[in-house]
Amino acid sequence: MKQKNGSQTAGGCILFFGMIFLVMLAAYAQQPPQKTLPNVKIVEMKRAGLLYKTQESEAQILKDDVVFFHEGAYMYCDSAYMYETTNSFEAFGHVRMEQGDTLFVYGDFLYYDGNTRLARLRENVRMEDRQVTLFTDSLNYDRNLNLGYYFDGGMLVDSLNELTSFWGQYDPTTKESLFSDSVKLTNPDYVIYADTLKYNTETKIATILGPSVIQSDSGYINTTRGWYNTVTDDSQLLDRSEVYSNDGSKKLVGDTILYNQKTGVGIVHGDMLLQDTLRKAIIRGNYGFYNDKTEYALATDSAYAIDYSQKDSLFLHGDTLIMKTDTLGREIKAYHNVRFFREDIQGICDSMQFVSKDSILYMYRDPVLWNQGNQISGDEINIHVNDSTIEKALVKTNAMAIQSREVDNQYNQLSGRDLTAHFIDGEIHDILVEGNATSLYYAFDEKDSTIIGLNHTESPFLSMEFKNRKLEKLKIWSSPRAYMDPLSLLKPEDTKLKGFVWLDYLRPKNNRDIFRGNQRKKEDIDTNPKKRFVRD
Repeated sequence: MKQKNGSQTAGGCILFFGMIFLVMLAAYAQQPPQKTLPNVKIVEMKRAGLLYKTQESEAQILKDDVVFFHEGAYMYCDSAYMYETTNSFEAFGHVRMEQGDTLFVYGDFLYYDGNTRLARLRENVRMEDRQVTLFTDSLNYDRNLNLGYYFDGGMLVDSLNELTSFWGQYDPTTKESLFSDSVKLTNPDYVIYADTLKYNTETKIATILGPSVIQSDSGYINTTRGWYNTVTDDSQLLDRSEVYSNDGSKKLVGDTILYNQKTGVGIVHGDMLLQDTLRKAIIRGNYGFYNDKTEYALATDSAYAIDYSQKDSLFLHGDTLIMKTDTLGREIKAYHNVRFFREDIQGICDSMQFVSKDSILYMYRDPVLWNQGNQISGDEINIHVNDSTIEKALVKTNAMAIQSREVDNQYNQLSGRDLTAHFIDGEIHDILVEGNATSLYYAFDEKDSTIIGLNHTESPFLSMEFKNRKLEKLKIWSSPRAYMDPLSLLKPEDTKLKGFVWLDYLRPKNNRDIFRGNQRKKEDIDTNPKKRFVRD
């Protein structure tokens, strides 16, 4: 710049600085009295190699190693315009602000207003606060709030994470930062994409305030609200967040999810859904636990599972459901008040276990199985399946099979020590009873299909074959005993085998009926030696 307040001189240094001193006195004499706001301190010019003023501008021009001071902050630059009437200045070149011994701000340009204590820095801006650095081209730093914010893109970097966004702010006192619009948090192990994100550079906790995606090698998370500890990988995800495996085949959903990305462990509170699309299985409950690494899952509180691998889905309920998966296959356990429904088969028991490598479903403690008009019960039932289709049912100890004729309260019955039933296309094909085999079945006249009496057989072994749900062949062997009672001579006690009980009222009627209890009626208790289930 050219000086217009006097003649230039090429004289010695003494004459030169004398002229500068006269110019400064003239400039100060022309300034009106400073108008200051209450409790506002004047910006002090601490140092400058050269100071002068032109008549065309109110600004004082400072050059060469310029230093300002205002309320605990030092500001450095190559040159500046100082406006005493507004208690402000503009700084150019190698701008630096220092507040205490921790906060440093750098840039190419600074406009500082001493009345509002607002600093506006532009071009190549860098804010440093110990382990935290903020980069941007446009930063406003409000010293009243001790808050720096950018609005045209920026990046915050600490010892662990890198955050970028279009808009952001940072508070050096609380170490809290807030970002919005195209937010991205980059960590060596994962990346968070967010709409709005809060981050504490001291605790390293990211608070999610809008739609976000967390991606890693192990999978990804969709959430709209919660927090994520970037040090421990612990997170709390709210508002029906979703956790996916890396191939997208497994999905965990819940109202609140406590999840660790590193260990793969998730704890769910409120309406949990765990879905495996490869195995076509779903587990639900109001509380759940899941380990993605070991594929161990637990659900309780209105828990149920759905197997939709076949045409008809199987719905299973138990007070507690557990699923384990390993290289040999999958194991599912259900504890207490177990009920399940599928169109072709329904059942209840106290506890159940399914082992996929054996393709066997084990039912324990008062198991009852229904198929069409048939009921099978005993101390334990093992169901053999093939591709989720029932092939065989093995009843161990106190076995009983009952077939309802659906007319006049008539039932065909079998009892014995053990019973094996084979199924074809979801219907019973044949039954074998071993040990103390006893049967009651209604005999028909082959000409007009009228009932002629009730057959009673006793033998060590018995087998039956069915066609179209009707008895086609009966075989009893090894010292059999048999007789028939005409209908007219039958007494009520003659129509039921010892231990007979028809439990159709406990039978699950549809997939929504799996949550009822398994309590038996009082009149049925005598047939249950353990007498566990009672209903008033």
